[in-house]
Amino acid sequence: MRVIIQRVKEAKVLVADKEISSIGKGLLLLVAIGKGDSYADISYLADKIKNIRIFEDNNEKMNLNLKQTKGQILSVPQFTLYADTAKGNRPGFDKAADAKTAEKIWKEFNNLLRDDAISVEEGRFAAKMQVKLINDGPVTIWLDSKEK
Repeated sequence: MRVIIQRVKEAKVLVADKEISSIGKGLLLLVAIGKGDSYADISYLADKIKNIRIFEDNNEKMNLNLKQTKGQILSVPQFTLYADTAKGNRPGFDKAADAKTAEKIWKEFNNLLRDDAISVEEGRFAAKMQVKLINDGPVTIWLDSKEK
């Protein structure tokens, strides 16, 4: 499982030019499910994301986590994080999970994030989305559950 975390001041998702979800201060997550990802993968990354200290304290040091800042999450499915560009110029996506499996795991991941009373909004699985954000920092971090 791969997740790109972006610390944001606000973010929203549009489908067919209509806003379907939005958050204020918090984290925009671009989430990809790979073949063979399991509950251990989503549990590891959900815990990491809930506790990662990437928000600034009063001394402008990244010392606070999402729960401490009462931030929100916007989770957006993005299978293209598994793009393989080793051969040629057209990316391959053989390492991404099939759509049915990926959607189920992504929903379960979002529910794990909600377990600590964190507000989680969602993009729409398998939809063509526009994601608009104001990146805060910018702070952008890549996580991969296979790289523990």
